[in-house]
Amino acid sequence: MKNFFIILITKILYIILKIAGKNGGNFLGKLAYDWNSNIFHYFKIDCPIIAVTATNGKTMTNNAIGYVFKTADKKVISNIEGNNMETGILSTLLKSCSLTGKIKADYCVFEVDEGYIPIIFKDLKLDTLVILNFFRDQLDRNGEVESLILKINEFLKNYTGNLILNADDPNVARLGMANSENNNVYYFSVDQYDYATKDIKEAGEGKFCPFCNTRIEYEYYQYSHIGKFKCPNCGYGDNEIYKFATNVDLKNRCFNIDDITYQIRFNSIYNIYNFVAVITCASLYNIDKEIVRQALSEFVLNNGRLEELEINNIPTIINLAKNPTGANVSLRILNEDDSEKELLFVLNDNIADGFDVSWIWDINFDTLNNVTRIITSGTRAYDIAIRIKTSGFSPKKIEPYLDLSDAVKNLYKTDTKKYVIANYTSLQPTRKEILNFNQ
Repeated sequence: MKNFFIILITKILYIILKIAGKNGGNFLGKLAYDWNSNIFHYFKIDCPIIAVTATNGKTMTNNAIGYVFKTADKKVISNIEGNNMETGILSTLLKSCSLTGKIKADYCVFEVDEGYIPIIFKDLKLDTLVILNFFRDQLDRNGEVESLILKINEFLKNYTGNLILNADDPNVARLGMANSENNNVYYFSVDQYDYATKDIKEAGEGKFCPFCNTRIEYEYYQYSHIGKFKCPNCGYGDNEIYKFATNVDLKNRCFNIDDITYQIRFNSIYNIYNFVAVITCASLYNIDKEIVRQALSEFVLNNGRLEELEINNIPTIINLAKNPTGANVSLRILNEDDSEKELLFVLNDNIADGFDVSWIWDINFDTLNNVTRIITSGTRAYDIAIRIKTSGFSPKKIEPYLDLSDAVKNLYKTDTKKYVIANYTSLQPTRKEILNFNQ
């Protein structure tokens, strides 16, 4: 009866929140979890649960999987707003269940914070786990990336469901060996693209083989430590590939898998990996390939993740960057665009961002292509301005503004194309300020 009344109360609160025009975030889940930390046991879920985890790309991939399944006329329950810890996922379930905890859906698709995989799925039966990548991120909250990998590896020792892994990330591919009895491991990979390099250009992890400690050798790097790798001693990295993307063309925004050309709305190698993971997942559930192709050609994520806008007729691209790899990927996209542009970089150090912003010193500002001016803002506007200055960019072309509205106002003093990079808590305020500036 206790769980019944918890669900009843949270549903009443949800109605009140909707009337007030609020979503509630993870509020309902936090309330329910505080009342009963074992409430996950109460839910009756008969459909497959798919989880997506990674340092970068969780929201994009999670929402794209949900969109593909919905395009195939499947009922999907998903935390598309990105609340990805136990209370966020609990909020999603509370909004969707009956008073008896019954979930009526064809699929549950959840974005899950890397550190919460073992916590959430000790109580919920996981059917498919998609792992995209691991990078250093929020060290004061997560610690070193190795600690996260070991947590998930421990969880996977007893996991026999579908495991979809990025074969091009040595931090991820190693997890396919966590349970030798799991025959449901599926690797995906992306062929070398035009801007791949022979030498690593950004900070990366996983330089040594996790099994014999020999230094890993790379044929090429796509970005950071993502690329074609192999251990010269034990052969680690030589995996059977389930889905392999070829003919990657970022200019025309397309790639091939299994003789099918997929047209997408995004132009980064980073998102090619996300969509290959989506295709892999859809294949395991026998979603028609034509439906997948159609869905991916339409899919957009209008929440500041590589979002393309026209602000007063000025092309503007906004992207989230909460760690050095995310920032470097954003700068890669900027540098692969030869047109003249200006950059706004917004950096906060709130609790959700992590107080330690030393990661900005691993961002490659020294190879900026045709950037004529940089504006910085956020609580650490001057820190990021100094970082950019030390990279060799002219200080006369750097304008720091602590006030975000001043930063946006001065950004649009010119009609040059704009790129905007913002970290976690600054992303939505920056997006809102830019959209409000549109006249």
